[in-house]
Amino acid sequence: MVKLVLIRHGQSLANKENVYTGWNDAPLTKKGIIQARHAGYLLRHEKISFQTAHTSVLMRAIKTANIVLDEIGQSYLPIYKTWRLNERHYGALRGLNKDYTRELYGEEQVALWRRSFYTVPPLLKVQDQDRRYAQVPSQSLPRGESLKMAYDRIVPYWTEMIAPRLLAGENQLVVAHGSTLRALIKFLEHISDQGIDGVEVENGVPIVYDLDRYLKIIEKRIIK
Repeated sequence: MVKLVLIRHGQSLANKENVYTGWNDAPLTKKGIIQARHAGYLLRHEKISFQTAHTSVLMRAIKTANIVLDEIGQSYLPIYKTWRLNERHYGALRGLNKDYTRELYGEEQVALWRRSFYTVPPLLKVQDQDRRYAQVPSQSLPRGESLKMAYDRIVPYWTEMIAPRLLAGENQLVVAHGSTLRALIKFLEHISDQGIDGVEVENGVPIVYDLDRYLKIIEKRIIK
């Protein structure tokens, strides 16, 4: 049996202000730092020895991962940072208050943008120009994503980087974002395109999977 732990980053300033963030960086709030420390505290009592950690290239996830690893006394672990674990790209919505977009576009449309598996938000006019993505092929950089599009970039990372380590008996920690963890959970639990609408991932709350040698789920626990 091997363990996979998923954690959404602690509360960010954008979470607090109810703003679409996507690939923008947003600092952790004081509450977010406390949530990250508490997640580490909970995992310390689980006594899980990880071999590798994975996170996005966005600071709120990276800082959460560092805090968690420090709390569990495993700061020495290698951490793989990848754009494939970035939050879903909210395109032209990013930076906007969610309540404002409901007033502007209507509750139904915003619900589709936020929760539907296939609906794409309004696109940016140009791709992000950031050194973090300099080695990413231009055709792979989104100007906005549906959850399906985020799913399609995350699953290859799972297949190439996470699953082989789990199959080798190595416990893995993934610290990422609400939407992209929903996409990974959809894949792991074989949730339908419609069913994923009801899945929520809380900030700073560890999700622990016990997996068999074929990476089938034996048990799932959400620890608080």
